[in-house]
Parts: sequence; C-alpha cells; structure tokens
Amino acid sequence: MYQTTGQTRQADEEIVKGNSTAPHVGEKRTTKIADSTKSNPGAKIKSYPTNCSTCGAETPMPVLSRKSFKKLPQWDFEDIYNQDAPPRQTTCAQSLRNSMEDEGFKKAFLPNIRLFMHKMNMSEWNRLSHFNNPFGFMEFNYDDVMASVKLMPKPKEPLLLPKSGTDRCVRCAVVGTAGILNGSKMGKEIDAHDYVFRMNGAVIKGYEEDVGNRTSVYVHTAHSITSSVYLLRKYGSTSVPNDEGIKYVLIPEGMRDFNWLEGLFKRERITAGPYKNSRPWTFYGGQYNETRFYVLHQDFLRYVRNRFLKSSHLNDSYWAIVRPTNGAFTVFLALQTCDTVSAYGFMTEDYMKYSNYYVETHVKTNVIFYANHDYILEKNLWKTLHDSKILKLYQRT
Repeated sequence: MYQTTGQTRQADEEIVKGNSTAPHVGEKRTTKIADSTKSNPGAKIKSYPTNCSTCGAETPMPVLSRKSFKKLPQWDFEDIYNQDAPPRQTTCAQSLRNSMEDEGFKKAFLPNIRLFMHKMNMSEWNRLSHFNNPFGFMEFNYDDVMASVKLMPKPKEPLLLPKSGTDRCVRCAVVGTAGILNGSKMGKEIDAHDYVFRMNGAVIKGYEEDVGNRTSVYVHTAHSITSSVYLLRKYGSTSVPNDEGIKYVLIPEGMRDFNWLEGLFKRERITAGPYKNSRPWTFYGGQYNETRFYVLHQDFLRYVRNRFLKSSHLNDSYWAIVRPTNGAFTVFLALQTCDTVSAYGFMTEDYMKYSNYYVETHVKTNVIFYANHDYILEKNLWKTLHDSKILKLYQRT
C-alpha cells in the first residue's frame, strides 16, 4: 500500500532519497531521467545531472514542457525531499509518532518533511523544475514565480501547539465536504478537538449540528477560495471560514496561485492571470495576517503523492493533471502536525448512499468523479489508515 524508502540521514535541512516504486503495483519502476526527445522529437531539452546539488546552481534550467512526456517522468531524484530537523517532539502517549505499529506506513512516513515554502536558491529551483505543478515548477518561468516566493515570510512553526493545561496532546479533526455528514450530528464531537481543519467549500452556517462551527486551519487554492462562495451561495455560503486567529494554508497548484500570492503579499491588485485586478486579501473575511499564512512546499505535496497516493492514472496521457485532492493534502498536513487525527466527511465504502456534498440536503445527488483525482485510491487509503489506527475515519455503518 505504501512506498517504502531507504536509509535516511538526520541533519538540519537534509535531503533524503528512497526507491521509486508505485505503492499499488507490484512491479518496480526504473528510476532514470526521462528522455523527452523520444516523445517529442522537436524538444530541445538537455540531459541533467542526477546529483541535484549540481543542477545548474547559477542560472535557471531550460523550461520543460509537460507535452514532452507521455506519462509521469521518473527522475532518479524523484523521491528526494527537503526535511527540517529536528521533528516536533511530543510526550503525548497517544501520538502517532509514539504508537505507530503499521510497518509499511512507518517506513513511508517522514516526520520532519519540509511542509512550507520560504526562500529558494537556484539549485532548488532547478531541481523542482523537473516536476509538474503542484509538485514543482515544470513549464513555469523563474522570474514569474520568484516574484512571489521572494516575498514569502518565514513560516512560523510549528503550525499547532498543545493546548495549555492538557496532557500535551494535539488532537485534530479534519472535516471534508462529503454527503456522509448530512444528518450525522457530529458537530459537537468535531468541535471538541483541539484544532479543526477544513478545506474548499466549507459551508458552516446552518449545518453546525452536523459539521461543527470551529475552524483552526483552512486549506485552499486560489481557485477554491474565489469560487466557493459564489458556487455555494444558494446553500448559505457568505465567506470562507474566518475564525479569529485562524491559520490559512495555500496549495500552490498553478501559476495563478503565485499571481495570487504576489498580490496578497504586496497587498495590491493582481496584475496577471485569471484573477487580474482582484484584491486577494479581501477574500479572507478580515482575518488575513501574514504571520498566520502558509504555503505548502512542493516536496511535501510530492511526498504525499509518491508515497501514499500514486495513482495508476499517472501512466495515462492526461498524467499532468492527476493529483491528490485538497482534502487528501489536508489529511496529511494534519498527520504531520497533530498527535491524533480524526477525519469526517471523507469518502467511505458506502459512499453511494450519500449525496456528493453535505449541503445538498433536499435532493440526493451522485458523487462526481473528476479525471484529475483518483477518488477510489483515496477512499481505500482512508480505510487502510483507519484499520491501522493511524487515524479515525468517521463511517456511518
């Protein structure tokens, strides 16, 4: 189920390397640099050194095109990630870090994976430029992206701290938007956690009995934060969660997100892309504060895909749009930052009994499967993690 890794070194801001095997396929992938000129004879792409510390430390490498690859390219540094040392220490007896028994998960899990973006040198840019977004900067222009990266404040970590006067455990609930929550009456149980994560169209008003009313961390993209209120207005949505002191976490899924970030950090209207002239800070209900704003690192996003959710659809012609859902990234963010995690509103084995979203209370709708996500792979993973006691998955039956 999980992709295991080799030996790791413990050092400050270290890089580790492991095998590149698909987690759900018994056949091992070869780890080599893809020759893009075979699938696109017109592409003039040079070979890059396999040791990424020498991947052009002075200037940006030539831009790679997704069209040059018929499926996900496998570089020999595919499973190399930045890590921060040391990982958060915990005395919580129930902590995942202290009670992990699933050997497969234990080998795949990196407790100190780099979670958030900050500054970046040219070597890092060139390494990450081999990966498609949101896992890297393939097809992106260095100056366009760095315009926002250079503005990013140093993340204030850890993301969450134990509540004072408790047993020092950080207990978290991650609340998805699935219809299984409709009529669940899980609101009080959700709000009883130390912290509550939500994502996307997290409509709360009118649904508190089922989904709770607290939000500590809201995970989003530029697209989800701009479209959620508009698309869900008929269900009572007026704003994304904006609790006092809330922390916002952005998934940089495309160039439009870096345009968004530049406008946000400069507090100026966006000058390019689909949100041109928008004022991004106005979408956070008056709670935007750069000391409580985080941008997920490409290494973390790729780690989640490679080690836990490596879909077989990455071998298809549309491989470049295939990625875990925002909900999946949020679950793993919680697993990295909390001692215990409970997941509500995620797909379960009996998902066909429920509407697509919990806000759809009057008409039974069908779950929509979009091509860019492997929902069945995610459903199976949540059940496996639940059965292994790595998280607690809310299931109606």
